[in-house]
Amino acid sequence: MSSLHVILVEPEIHWNTGNIGRTTLATGADLHLVEPLGFSLDDRYLHRAGLDYWPRVRLRVWPSWTAVEAKLPELGEPFFFSSHGSRSFWDVAYPERVVLVFGRESVGLPAEILARNASRTLRIPMVEPDMRSINLSTTAGLAMFEVARQRRSRSR
Repeated sequence: MSSLHVILVEPEIHWNTGNIGRTTLATGADLHLVEPLGFSLDDRYLHRAGLDYWPRVRLRVWPSWTAVEAKLPELGEPFFFSSHGSRSFWDVAYPERVVLVFGRESVGLPAEILARNASRTLRIPMVEPDMRSINLSTTAGLAMFEVARQRRSRSR
């Protein structure tokens, strides 16, 4: 089991999930998908986005947020990503065991999850004040590589 986990809560778009799967493989992370999914895991577009790497992605599918939430302590320290987060993802010293949690493309994480985890909710800073969000696969990639960058800096 990896020390870096990425959780997508009810992802809707197959190509975002495929791209995120490729990035988890590149960063040594495990990918967790929380149902319901907006696509089939047999979807050809998912596999196209994941390329020939998709079969190698360490994937676990959960039936609900409640099921995965109960296992979070075993996976690592969770951080929740939202455009409503009060802290920048750059302002966190990520621990050795970390879980990065992302919501649906259309609405993000449910308000009740964010409310219970307000102190652990992070945002990606954006220069343009009128932007609501950036693409989910971009956000997840930035977060995973920030964790990887910090780990590399600590190991020097």
